[in-house]
Amino acid sequence: MGKYTAISEMSRAILRILRRELVPDTIQNPDAIGLCSPDDRGDFVVGIHLYDIKTSEEIRANSMVPQGTGSSRYPSCFVNLFYMITVHSIGDIKFRSEEEQKVLGKIVQALHDNSCLDAQTLEPVSVRKPMDVVIQMQTLELEEKVRIYNVPNAGYKLSLFYKAAPVEIESLKTKQVSRVTDMEFTVEQQQGGADL
Repeated sequence: MGKYTAISEMSRAILRILRRELVPDTIQNPDAIGLCSPDDRGDFVVGIHLYDIKTSEEIRANSMVPQGTGSSRYPSCFVNLFYMITVHSIGDIKFRSEEEQKVLGKIVQALHDNSCLDAQTLEPVSVRKPMDVVIQMQTLELEEKVRIYNVPNAGYKLSLFYKAAPVEIESLKTKQVSRVTDMEFTVEQQQGGADL
């Protein structure tokens, strides 16, 4: 990870986790889980919506990254990604709320059990390393959730909110550097001794 595609790769990683954990026990078809905005969900039962991207406050890279012998790359940018996950059951209206709540519960379980992803592969790991991505449920007030949901002519639909961080986006900017190739030392010996 680290290229400009890091944001979309992170979204695909969450999608992979949910498809792996929800299908076929909770949702029959993996294509019923997808990336979409809440007002343009198509046939998706579970919609994953990236609603905000912010500069990471926790990680700020300041040092140049060596690139071979003659250049260094400028520091990477680290961002936090914010997701809203919404469930839209297509079942009978009498059972719709209960079905949606079961799916929401399974999503919470899946992301809790797979909350740490390897920074390079974006696959779940059990032991976290310093730069690994952590998926964490967010605590938001109802007003903020309603504002984020924001579907015209529709009321708020219960949704889950998560943060994935830190996500690295590498700089393409480089700087030529010259390495020290020769060093010369001069050693001088002092004449005389100290009086005791």
